[in-house]
Amino acid sequence: MADPTTLRRSPLHHLHDRLQAERVAGERGVALRELPFLGMVSIRVEPGSVASARLGERLGAALPEACGQVTSSGPHSALWLGPDEWLVVSEADPGALAADLRDALAGDRGAVVDVSANRTVLELSGPAAREALEKGCPVDLHPRSFGPGRAVATTLGPVPVLLWQTGGTTYRVLPRSSFADYVARWLLDAATEYEGPRVP
Repeated sequence: MADPTTLRRSPLHHLHDRLQAERVAGERGVALRELPFLGMVSIRVEPGSVASARLGERLGAALPEACGQVTSSGPHSALWLGPDEWLVVSEADPGALAADLRDALAGDRGAVVDVSANRTVLELSGPAAREALEKGCPVDLHPRSFGPGRAVATTLGPVPVLLWQTGGTTYRVLPRSSFADYVARWLLDAATEYEGPRVP
């Protein structure tokens, strides 16, 4: 029997060639790519509880405790979404991860759900990445307020997204899959001005 994963198509499969072709190089460079099929697991549990601690042990790092925080260990990163809600983004198999985390709940109150099909991940990088995002994101992205290892729920244009800064000039944008095409095209359009010299 054929492996069904070979039949998968990411939400931005149809834009792959365009994402490659429209990268901007140079000191005002910006590039956009999709990181498809990353595992995503939603966790709801009482913060500070014994069950929360067990989940952190399974992930290799405690769940974040405040808005904007991200904790990472190995292939897993946990993003704070609310006082009792987190999203784990992982390179591991999401079904196996969700099963392992449900086991860690050990019957305590909480929920662990594989939500991998709910979102895709766009990576925006380059010296002009922050400027491009600032055209439509209300969050203060200046380094004094936002930096690597921070993630928040916000909007990009009219679309709700999770925004996660993973490096000095690298951001991950997580829209729901049904909005991925719009967000990708919005970002490509926002990057077009960086193809030319800065206007004084």
